[in-house]
Amino acid sequence: MNRIKLLVVDDSILFREVLSRYIKNDSSIEIVGKAGDAYSARDMILKYEPDVMTLDIEMPKMDGIAFLKKLLPQYYIPTIVVSSSEKQKNDCLSAGAVDFLTKPANQSGKNIEAFATDLCNSVHRAYNRSDSSSKKADVKEPEQKPAENKAKPQNNDIDKRPKTRSKIKRANAIIALGASTGGTEALVKVVTQFPADTPPVLIVQHMPAGFTKMYAERLDRICKMDVKEAEDGDRLRKGLIILGAGEFQLRLQKDNKGYYVSSKPGERVSGHCPSVDVLFNSVADAAGPDAIGAIFTGMGRDGADGLLKMRKAGAFTIGQDKATCVVYGMPMEAYNIGAVEVQAPLEQIAKIILDDLL
Repeated sequence: MNRIKLLVVDDSILFREVLSRYIKNDSSIEIVGKAGDAYSARDMILKYEPDVMTLDIEMPKMDGIAFLKKLLPQYYIPTIVVSSSEKQKNDCLSAGAVDFLTKPANQSGKNIEAFATDLCNSVHRAYNRSDSSSKKADVKEPEQKPAENKAKPQNNDIDKRPKTRSKIKRANAIIALGASTGGTEALVKVVTQFPADTPPVLIVQHMPAGFTKMYAERLDRICKMDVKEAEDGDRLRKGLIILGAGEFQLRLQKDNKGYYVSSKPGERVSGHCPSVDVLFNSVADAAGPDAIGAIFTGMGRDGADGLLKMRKAGAFTIGQDKATCVVYGMPMEAYNIGAVEVQAPLEQIAKIILDDLL
């Protein structure tokens, strides 16, 4: 049985240490990190990839509620708020926390032991909810209504893919991927299947500034391809994945030397910076029929219009199916407006992309 990886976030060193001592009595929980503020927690999240997080409200630099609102829509972790006051309980739950526990006033002996038992039970509940894919229930999913007066996609199953469509030459190909909520792990499952000589890959994953660099470093450690956070002017080459930097818009550009990227601060588009729509629109303009675009799990509709533009430009477009999404929002919106040529389970998308290359 895999142990539940727990990150404890609290500005009190004493409380972190005392609580950790009692939690260790539960052999099914492993404390992978202890952070004193939101910024340290951010670093530990990408380093240790915890299954569950406990979070204090009153912390230096950034309070717990602000951290929840900034983190969870982009990098979902079942979070239990642990606070000395219940005044902000409803605010915490509204921000996405799965549970709220009140710290004991007297943190000695039996009081802290009983509290630790309650916390361990809450950690198990939070983990079991996420492990059974109930993360979908933690974020309201858009209703699946067809878009009015817009064309429905003609092909939405792998076995219905047009047999006459020409494959893309590897030397010319550009692969563009976009994701949001739940996308960090979805993208890992895709890009780790790409061989070292795969054509260049551009990714926009909705993440705050600072997270994208660490996420790129994580991908670089586990992928056969090289991975880096985007820098303005980066040249594309086979075997390279470029991840859009937080608070910078990522665009594909082309000159007489080939493809390169623009990575510049900009206004939010479709509610995001980086925006999947911005990336996909630029890929449609620069690469046209030499591109492959795939849209993954995420809230909202960022990327839907851009993927439609890619398809109209002759690109091959893919959408993650509902069953394997944490949130079937972005892929659903793309599907509804006719942007998706093939809709497929997450585990098959890497093969579909590679099979389209000549």
